[in-house]
Amino acid sequence: MSTAVPVPPYVEGHGLLAGKGVLVTAAAGSGIGFAVAKRCQEEGARVVISDKHERRLGESAAALGGVPSIVGDVTDEASVQAMFAYAAEQLGEIDVLINNAGLGGTAEMHEMTDDQWNVVLDVTLTGTMRCTRAALHHMYANGHGVIVNNASVIGWRAQAGQAHYAAAKAGVMGFTRCVAIEAAPHNVRVNCVSPSLAMHANLAKVTSDELLEELSAREAFGRPAEPWEVANVMVFLASDYSGYMTGEVVSVSSQHP
Repeated sequence: MSTAVPVPPYVEGHGLLAGKGVLVTAAAGSGIGFAVAKRCQEEGARVVISDKHERRLGESAAALGGVPSIVGDVTDEASVQAMFAYAAEQLGEIDVLINNAGLGGTAEMHEMTDDQWNVVLDVTLTGTMRCTRAALHHMYANGHGVIVNNASVIGWRAQAGQAHYAAAKAGVMGFTRCVAIEAAPHNVRVNCVSPSLAMHANLAKVTSDELLEELSAREAFGRPAEPWEVANVMVFLASDYSGYMTGEVVSVSSQHP
């Protein structure tokens, strides 16, 4: 394994989202969702966060200075509708949706149950659909908006035990491209990121040290991404700097074959 390249300095905010109202799903804890909510704040946005884990959501909201938050379950349509109604009330307009909710797991296909398959697809793919659908009603009425989805390089690259997750994330990519075509005449852009490996506490809990070392060794930098490094790209896609981009899947990866 090559020596890891050090993590670069944290990038300070430059007002890229000044005045924007942003809703971030699955923003509790230490992962990409919390990192992108923090980055949006640092770039001048007003932020609402949501997550199904009430205690962790409260802790994350407090860590962000007491931002508005609402418990939300992307597998439940009534909960999604309540989440968007609350966000619209708090923000005035929902300018940006960050669709971060997703669920993984490991199971070999010959042993995978219907329940294991269905829950990953329901959270990761159908949950993205439910939130996107709700966001489009708001954004079409407002005449503008941006949606940033979270996919994964596993949607492109094979990994044993990840058939359900790969199918869901590949679905998010295809979904993003199709919705982008529909939404463009309404001045709404839809893109997604495709991270390889972003290290955070929850991932470390459910992944063996051996697998993490193996995955890190595949990265050109010899280390996982920090969640904020993925969040930086999501902020770019949410900002006017990416104003001509829609239907794109941006790999946030240093992974090599």
